[in-house]
Amino acid sequence: MNRRELIDYCLTLPGAYEAYPFGDDTTAMQHRCNKKSFAFIMHHDGKLYLNLKCDPFEADFLRTAYTHLIAGWHMNKRHWNTVIMGGDVPDDEIKRMIDHSYDLIKPKVRKPRR
Repeated sequence: MNRRELIDYCLTLPGAYEAYPFGDDTTAMQHRCNKKSFAFIMHHDGKLYLNLKCDPFEADFLRTAYTHLIAGWHMNKRHWNTVIMGGDVPDDEIKRMIDHSYDLIKPKVRKPRR
């Protein structure tokens, strides 16, 4: 997947939008309601990187399963993973990880008080 395909996939999620808080080199995918980021897409040293929020237990497992998936670059290493695009992580798995990241940050539905 290239940068545009990643952005387009993220935009299919309800309430998602793209922002550029760090300039044109980094795209932050955020939720419209709470402004929380669930993905960062950036170029660095000629490579495309994708930072995604992740459950800590799953994050460790994924890092052992794929060589092109590392602890979050410039992020909390426990809660974020970085995918080095063009490597051994399949597109279907990348989409699943984007969905998981989105689910972790989307606004919670509150139950009415009695």
